[in-house]
Amino acid sequence: MMSAETTKPKILLCEDDSNLGNVLKNYLELNDYDVILERDGRLGLAAFQREKFDLCLLDVMMPHVDGFTLAGDIRDINPDVPLFFLSAKTMKDDIIQGYRLGADDYITKPFDSEVLLLKIKAILKRNEELNRESAHVEYDLGNYHFNPKLRELSINGKTQTLSPKENELLKMLSEYKNDLLPREAALKRIWGSDTYFNGRSMDVYIAKLRKYLKEDTQIEIVNIHGNGFRLVSPA
Repeated sequence: MMSAETTKPKILLCEDDSNLGNVLKNYLELNDYDVILERDGRLGLAAFQREKFDLCLLDVMMPHVDGFTLAGDIRDINPDVPLFFLSAKTMKDDIIQGYRLGADDYITKPFDSEVLLLKIKAILKRNEELNRESAHVEYDLGNYHFNPKLRELSINGKTQTLSPKENELLKMLSEYKNDLLPREAALKRIWGSDTYFNGRSMDVYIAKLRKYLKEDTQIEIVNIHGNGFRLVSPA
């Protein structure tokens, strides 16, 4: 059990089935999580705007605002908060849509609460490791200066603050500068596993980094098909 001084991780649970919502809330609270339960997406968004959460569990089918729409709104506020979708729908298109929105997992009902708990613990542990301060190494990438500790990418007096995942991905690319960063290595370190859907999520982040780096034409992130990426930068 956690000590009284330890802050419990806070979870936003959006579930319109009151029985499932209450059972899941009670189960997570018994396992030392602070859970806010909302019964539709509109209330869920209001709660997310009001408080800071460590993870979101979103039912896909909800009144007023569905889980996918809510996830998009949440991603606009915080690009990196872990998202789990809960759904009775197992259609491939729905699952792919969930991962396109940056989901960390898509869990179909009925599900094993203990398995869900283990997934939550694994994701929160991974994020804690990503956010932990590492050795203070900075990188010069062409005309850019990259400070991973501050999560800042600067050029010509302009500074872009990166999200934690963007920062970690650019840090790995910088560590492998002008060499191949294997997809599997990046996926396991940042996303926790090298599944197809996590790979799709990583591709979204690569596109974001390309956009941030476009002001220096000497800089390029090259896709080495099937193997990984190479950050091309003047030595």
